[in-house]
Amino acid sequence: MSGGTVAHKLIEAHLVDGEPEPDSEIALRIDQTLTQDATGTLVMQELEALGLDRARTEVSVQYVDHNLLQADERNAEDHEFLRSACRRYGLWYSKPGNGVSHPTHMQRFGIPGKSMVGSDSHTCAAGSLGMLAIGVGGLEVAMAIAGKPLYLRMPRIMGVRLTGELPPWSSAKDVILEMLRRHGVKGGLNTIVEYHGPGVATLSAMDRHVIANMGAELGATTTVFPADDAVRAFLRAEDREDDFVALTPDEDAEYDVTDHLDLSTVEPLVARPSSPGNVVPVREVAGEPVSQVVIGSSANPGLRDFAIAAAIVAGRQTRDAVSFDVNPSSRQIFSDLTKTGATFDLIAAGARIHQAGCLGCIGMGQAPAVGRNSLRTFPRNFPGRSGTKEDSVWLCSPETAAASALTGVLTDPRDLGIDYPEIALPARATVNTAMLVPPLPPDEAQHEELVKGPNISSLPDFPPLPDRIEGPVLLKVGDDISTDEISPAGARALPFRSNVPKLADFTFTGVDEDYPSRARAAAGGHVVVGGENYGQGSSREHAAITPRYLGLRAVLAKSFARIHWQNLANFGVLALEFTDPADYDRVEQDDVLVVDDLRRALSESQEVDVRNETRDERYRVRHRLSPRQVEAVIAGGRIPVLARQLT
Repeated sequence: MSGGTVAHKLIEAHLVDGEPEPDSEIALRIDQTLTQDATGTLVMQELEALGLDRARTEVSVQYVDHNLLQADERNAEDHEFLRSACRRYGLWYSKPGNGVSHPTHMQRFGIPGKSMVGSDSHTCAAGSLGMLAIGVGGLEVAMAIAGKPLYLRMPRIMGVRLTGELPPWSSAKDVILEMLRRHGVKGGLNTIVEYHGPGVATLSAMDRHVIANMGAELGATTTVFPADDAVRAFLRAEDREDDFVALTPDEDAEYDVTDHLDLSTVEPLVARPSSPGNVVPVREVAGEPVSQVVIGSSANPGLRDFAIAAAIVAGRQTRDAVSFDVNPSSRQIFSDLTKTGATFDLIAAGARIHQAGCLGCIGMGQAPAVGRNSLRTFPRNFPGRSGTKEDSVWLCSPETAAASALTGVLTDPRDLGIDYPEIALPARATVNTAMLVPPLPPDEAQHEELVKGPNISSLPDFPPLPDRIEGPVLLKVGDDISTDEISPAGARALPFRSNVPKLADFTFTGVDEDYPSRARAAAGGHVVVGGENYGQGSSREHAAITPRYLGLRAVLAKSFARIHWQNLANFGVLALEFTDPADYDRVEQDDVLVVDDLRRALSESQEVDVRNETRDERYRVRHRLSPRQVEAVIAGGRIPVLARQLT
């Protein structure tokens, strides 16, 4: 094995089982966990199903940052449930309005050299501090909280050497957009992206957060940066310099794959609708009318990101046709922004200031008009994710966003005709932990009861996998289908995230409105067929649970996104890959597929035969499951297996 990289050092420090060789299954000790409210309710239900007494990690934190729009009682009920679960199981609780999980965790709990899993695909943002931080499904997080290791296939390590320094009007968002332009949304599959080289020193810790955060859009397992003087400076500003641990690659570090990026050549970029990988230079599409500009999210969460936008619009007025929205990423950052006077500059320029949270990034409010362009500093622009089914969302830097808000059209900020603003940021952050509620002592926690409103259902009890699957192909989808398209976000669906039977009514409705009703009518189960990178995007395990609840037995695809592949296995859905991708074209919707002698086939070989009864054809497929995962799939999911292990 090549070594000496930051990634290898982190893995070796946490390895508890397996050999860290490419594609081998390894087990890692987990120090910290992160959950947010859109996925955390299921995690807490899973802790209950597992019979956990108390969290066994060093730090576990539950954030309430996604579902802040309380249009009815459902979100408020979930928040009460999460608070009670934190009190019962020994987790920190970040109250609604305290901030987006990733930058807030970075500010208060991030420590170089530690490992973390989170029930959010952007957990990888903590790699900015030199952490091994991996987004996973909720069940993996529940197991980590219960003291169990994380199992995953050993990724390859991509070393990206950074040289030079970013020019004026280009920023960290343009760096990750350039990586997406080069590698696309599948370029990081089964890969840890590690940035190194002299250019790294020119990026602040929060700049690195922007880049690491959107490593998820590359499909990467995670992203890591060295823990160096910039990380020390960040922790010093947060009154946590004692937590600093230096972690850098060896001079002779070897990478499995390499790339080089001269930061001085990076120009303002934008991702066109409707994929983060659809990246072009801003000047190539300049002049497109813009009706909404939104600044914020975990993809541009730093004080600098808001301050530069404020400096660009200061003394000017945004166009009357543009809704200029600002979503502070944390209460602390909003406080510091206000102290500098930048909040006033934003308001005077026409900004609408919202509460600290994810908001429009997850489709909870700020839905754009149909047929109008929305320009956002967000990480994703999958179809319909904004809350508008026929949306047109573009992704860009704060500089491009602010410039476009002033002109009313998509504008390269270099063409504004003004000097690049100089901004002065405080050396010390306004640290206020009042909205972070610490865990109860164990003797008090054991007497706590979970508070469950009527919208909170129990987890479904799925039966074991049958020895024979026979069912129709109820749906055939193309490449890069996202979990947003399987189980949509937004203000209509997400309030039911704790109510699986009700949430199931929204499954695949952005692709096929009749899927839920047809699935319920398909007695005996059904199959879905997909293209490349099936299940990209969010880590939400609802995208595995609700189709399973509706009778999904197997997904046949050309390839799978990492987190969703694991989530399918966790809940007893068989994920199968065509050994010959051309077979995808031979299967049609409503074909009846059959797999016989399934339990023996899964246990004895990585490949099985699928018979198309309708067309009298056979396809060879592979499952890639480890023996541990085969056991779980056969049992109907991992919860029954784990519950036996914990008792």
